[in-house]
Amino acid sequence: MALKEFSAQVEEGRVGKDGKPSVGPVYRNLLSKNEYPPLDRDVTTSWDLFSLSAKKYAGNKMLGWRRFVDGKVGPYVWKTYQEVYDEVLKISSALRASGAEAGCRVGIYGSNCPQWIVAMEACSARSLVCVPLYDTIGPRAVNYIIDHAEIDFVFVQDKKVKELLNPDCKSAQRLKAIVCFTSLTEEEKDRAAQMGIKSYSWEEYLCMGKENPSEIFPPQSFNICTIMYTSGTSGDPKGVVILHETVAAFVRGMDLFMEQFEDKMTPDDVYLSFLPLAHVLDRMIEEYFFRKGASVGYYHGDLNALRDDLMELKPTCLAGVPRVFEKIQQGIKKALQELSPLRRQIFDALYRYKLGWMNRGYKQKYASPLADLLAFRKVKARLGGRLRLVICGGASLSTEVEEFLRVTCCAFVIQGYGLTESCGPATMGFPDEMCMLGTVGAAAVYNELCLEEVPEMGYDPLGNPPCGEICLRGKTLFSGYYKNPELTRESMKDGWFHTGDIGEILPNGVIKIIDRKKKIL
Repeated sequence: MALKEFSAQVEEGRVGKDGKPSVGPVYRNLLSKNEYPPLDRDVTTSWDLFSLSAKKYAGNKMLGWRRFVDGKVGPYVWKTYQEVYDEVLKISSALRASGAEAGCRVGIYGSNCPQWIVAMEACSARSLVCVPLYDTIGPRAVNYIIDHAEIDFVFVQDKKVKELLNPDCKSAQRLKAIVCFTSLTEEEKDRAAQMGIKSYSWEEYLCMGKENPSEIFPPQSFNICTIMYTSGTSGDPKGVVILHETVAAFVRGMDLFMEQFEDKMTPDDVYLSFLPLAHVLDRMIEEYFFRKGASVGYYHGDLNALRDDLMELKPTCLAGVPRVFEKIQQGIKKALQELSPLRRQIFDALYRYKLGWMNRGYKQKYASPLADLLAFRKVKARLGGRLRLVICGGASLSTEVEEFLRVTCCAFVIQGYGLTESCGPATMGFPDEMCMLGTVGAAAVYNELCLEEVPEMGYDPLGNPPCGEICLRGKTLFSGYYKNPELTRESMKDGWFHTGDIGEILPNGVIKIIDRKKKIL
């Protein structure tokens, strides 16, 4: 049987400065073999993605969260697209009343929740630049980002207010106002006043917007949508500038990619969000869900109790990093150890049987309905019962874990590869293709990919197999590092973004991450 190809080779290898071949062939998605598909003329900004869906899917559930009642977490409650849109307009008007002008930078600091998204969309409504704040790489990161991005306003979670107003966070003194996702204590209000910062609870800011309504000022496609700071291997965080047209192109590319498959995404799909919204993967997945009029439910804040959110929300889509899926596999295997030896043997036999048919090319749901009925539906039930798409990013998932999930969870399991600079996944795996096991798939619709030689590490893009540094170009790349033209020039050479990751191209055109480029002294 002929080898199935998943990418198109559109250019031959290029010659380096020394006259020797140093760059391998250029690869594209098969949907972009001859040229990139046309973009959607009606959706050119992040604001278009949300506002058009708010009109089209006004009554659909959009954002869900769990309220705490008497110290215990309750069921999910929801806001519709229309309710979120109305709230966005009020927060947008309040920002205008507070003095926010187009291009002004607005920080958002806190865990995933509906207020995070409302603040983000309010920024888009007024052509403001959303700048996520995070402290996962140390407390000084927030101080640095506020100063470097010249942030004027911050929306902040109640748990983070104390850190923001900490005397060590000297850059906070430049802020004009902070808005808490919930409410502030009297002590926090006094501290903000001493620093010359106006402070508001969420309800107070909504009331300000209601009393001072103003027309929206939507962005143009070439305006900055967000500056996402990402930690480098050393030094201060880098501000990755992402334009509105970049976000729109990413979502359009996902639309075209998903249309290839039998199982289509619908407004009934539900995504469980727990990866940080301050990072690009979760942000882009949510943008895509909003485009489809689907629902996003947020975890209640405790990753150790994520299974409780899974059982309550019953999501159809779940995205995570390898550690999350390793824990899921460990949990399932622990449950298996509690079964009798005979039942464990039956489970193992059913596993091998279904895997065998999947390796022969059968789709996951048709490989062995009997095995699903007898064993694997119970695994699916532990993940909420409705899961049909699992996405892994952030790092490579081990082949063992990926295979286990593909067989047992009765859902599509795919890996992708990308960076903040590529606005999320630059490559994506295909569902039901077992030959992609252990790889990160083929180039995304609006991206091109090639490998560059790394002679000091022995990687040759024209070798067998082709290996080298992964380089990207296309419509979903960032426009540069904020206030750092030197670093931008260093990473963008001849129109190609050099990722620093080492990849290997397999014969069917998919890529496998095998190493990280190291600076040799």
